Parts: sequence; structure tokens; C-alpha cells
Amino acid sequence: MPLAPSDLQALRQAKILLEHPGLAAKASNLLGSPIEKGLAMLPGQWADKVGDATRKAIEVALSTALRTMDADTPKAPSNWWHKSAVFASGAVGGAFGVPALAVELPVSTTIIMRSIADIARSEGEDLSSHNVRLQCVQVLALGGAAKHDDAAETGYFAARAALSEAITAAAKHLAAGGLNSKMAPPLIRLITDIAARFSIVVTEKAAAQAIPLVGAAGGALINTLFISHFQDMARGHFTVRRLERLYGPERVKEAYAALE
Repeated sequence: MPLAPSDLQALRQAKILLEHPGLAAKASNLLGSPIEKGLAMLPGQWADKVGDATRKAIEVALSTALRTMDADTPKAPSNWWHKSAVFASGAVGGAFGVPALAVELPVSTTIIMRSIADIARSEGEDLSSHNVRLQCVQVLALGGAAKHDDAAETGYFAARAALSEAITAAAKHLAAGGLNSKMAPPLIRLITDIAARFSIVVTEKAAAQAIPLVGAAGGALINTLFISHFQDMARGHFTVRRLERLYGPERVKEAYAALE
């Protein structure tokens, strides 16, 4: 069954969103300064610090989001409200510089998760489903490739495939016992897998904020880019999933691959 013209156009727009240049390119365009310059200014052993910060941020966002998401009737997402919220948190983080990341990141990540869920609901997703809630968390992994990925393993569908087993196991755990105060191994594995990719974008964000003279105003703008990036990922991801419910995953994947 071929995709209807309107659905094919929606898929084309989703591909543009999912495969477009990431946060680093946008931040460099905004600041007029390459991210590499900011990376050189980050403290030594920064990769380990980013890894710890991202895992903790995802765990906080996962716990908060899974307990507070409501499965309301689909409606237009409140993208600007969420952007305003991370704008404020970015201003605080920018004022105190890179050392504030550990405090600011869980706040901004939780707001981003709420925005992702809002977009998912607007595309007809049932937020009472454990799998759908974990799909919201998965969007954080669509922003950057893991360090071990090669050229054949990059791209939207490759990222989904890399996380599919972990999401299935985590969904089964949630269905059996819910989200307990102590993270079970399936959830720990999922968080670790997502953090491996999410940390790439977090490092780019930190590098942009490390550039001299960024300050509070620059931090707020970078955070706006940060959430805009993941709102784009969410819109693309949940558009693809909506079309998969109509046409089946294989047909949509074939159509996606055929698009220029």
C-alpha cells in the first residue's frame, strides 16, 4: 500500500528533521565560533564527568516523566512554554559556567522530556503505555551517534535498532513492577545506552557554553537550541511512528530510504 501524498510529505519532513545537522552546527552558527574551540577549553577528564552527569540527568527525567505523564486527548504541543522554561535554566547555567552543568542538566533534561511527551501525545501516542513512555526517553538518543558507531550504523533507523532490545526489556520490567525507587538492570542498561548517545550532544552544549563571553544570555540561547534540537527529533520520530501504525514499519522504512 503506497503512502498517501500527504503522508509521504509528512515523512519527507520527518526525515529532514531527523537527518539534519545537529546541535554543534547550530551553536557554531549562532556563536560564530566552532565547537572545537569550546571543547579545547573544557576541563581534563571531561568525558567522564559528562557521562556521569548525563546518566544522572536521564535517571531523574525518566523517574519524573514516568510518574507525571498524563494520557490526555491529542492536542497541539506547548513547544514555546517548554522553550521558555529551558531558556531560564540555561540563563542560570550560563551565568555560572560549565561547573553548573551537573545542577542545570537534570532540570533541562526533565523539561525536554516533558516537551517530547507533549509532542508524542500530539501525534496520537498513548502516554499510558510503558513502551510509548520509553520511546519518549529514546528520543534523547537520536541527537548524536555513539563513539563506537561506524558509518553503516548512523542515522535514524540505525539508532532505533541499536536501542530496540533495551527498550523491550525495560518495558517488560515496567509492565511487571513499575518504576521502583531502585533502578532495575533493564532500566540501568537502557539509561546507559541512551547516555552514550545523549552525552555527545551534552558535550557540544557544554563546549558552546565554555566559549568566553557566552554568559547568561548565551547560555539561555544555547539551551533554546538544545531543546529545539530534541523537539525536532521528537516530531520526526513520532511522525514516523504514526505512519508506521497506518502502513506498517517495513513500508514506512522503505519509503523513508527512497526519499531524497
